[in-house]
Amino acid sequence: MKVLVIGGGAREHALCRSLSLDPDVTALYCAPGNAGIGEVAELYPVDALDGEAVARLATELGAGLVVVGPEAPLVAGVADAVRAVGIPCFGPSREAAELEGSKAFAKDVMAAAGVPTGRSYVCTTPEEIDEALDAFGAPYVVKDDGLAAGKGVVVTSDLDKAREHALACGGRVVIEEFLDGPEVSLFAITDGETVVPLTPAQDFKRALDGDEGPNTGGMGAYSPLPWADPKLVDDVMATVLQPTVDELHRRGTPFAGLLYAGLAITSRGVRVIEFNARFGDPETQVVLARLKTPLAGLLLHAAQGTLDLEPPLRWRDDAAVTVVVASHNYPDTPRTGDPIEGLDEVAAQDAPHAYVLHAGTKRDGDAVVSAGGRVLSVTATGQDLAQARERAYRAVARIRLDGSQHRTDIAREAAGE
Repeated sequence: MKVLVIGGGAREHALCRSLSLDPDVTALYCAPGNAGIGEVAELYPVDALDGEAVARLATELGAGLVVVGPEAPLVAGVADAVRAVGIPCFGPSREAAELEGSKAFAKDVMAAAGVPTGRSYVCTTPEEIDEALDAFGAPYVVKDDGLAAGKGVVVTSDLDKAREHALACGGRVVIEEFLDGPEVSLFAITDGETVVPLTPAQDFKRALDGDEGPNTGGMGAYSPLPWADPKLVDDVMATVLQPTVDELHRRGTPFAGLLYAGLAITSRGVRVIEFNARFGDPETQVVLARLKTPLAGLLLHAAQGTLDLEPPLRWRDDAAVTVVVASHNYPDTPRTGDPIEGLDEVAAQDAPHAYVLHAGTKRDGDAVVSAGGRVLSVTATGQDLAQARERAYRAVARIRLDGSQHRTDIAREAAGE
């Protein structure tokens, strides 16, 4: 099978890495990719948001499967354009991707499906914003209704900051109650009817140790979750994932692809914080590190509506930890163009238990330089979280990027340290 992956971040590098190890994959392409993805896939400089260009490339390459990684192309309808030329595509339609593209739409779907989530108001005027903030009180949770690359959410006890963010969003903004308790990310692969859950993971959204600092796209993740209820996946399948897929099918906009549920384990039970319409970053890095089932066939079954024929997934017993190395000044305007050193040392001294997945990188002659906010994800596996964590941070220490930053506490509490 020839596979074309769309995107250029660490999530796509993780997908390409897993696909490159699949014996059923005879050729692997990525558009536009990055410096690391170029080591396992042939790169093409195609605009990921241009559905016609993506479909044309897939046709020219003779791809048997297209995998759309990021949310923006999905919301733009790239998966629809690929399917229109008769090529199986893993990723929801533009209409179904509104589950991530609009938080107000997601709340409407959850209400119709009876999915447990936080109470919320959809606001369009300053007056409505003030009323909603007053109704919930601190801590305030303010979300841009549209896509914001993981940085459209502000959680704060400062009323002025909450109102400032709400007004800056423009258009619709969702203000909701604060949900207490630990957060969990649970992915599910679906063909629009059958739903297959993956293993849970936990990510770290705040920029600084101790969950301090601004929200980011994610600074690290780990799996499995030793503290989670063994019944968690079954409960979320029954109360969240299957009802959501069923509701979208009932509306005539079936969701086929990766459904990501961001969950809060509250004192009142599981509540949905948000849905995403794609693999999450950095959780994908740890989830795929533990998946034994070949990836290509699994994604193809979902794309072709035959997921009920897929045998049960197989998982490694190993634990996995990912640590994100970010540019200076991330998540504000990051500094780019800095050379990255130490990648060869990780490959020589830490493989196969630890490896680097590229996010915001590009080649500059013979050098690899930073080209975004989150630059690299260092992923490691081990017999338990403590060993995986030690291996990940040992590899991080070999990487040299001027002004870079990373959290030092990823999975520390879960590992019992």
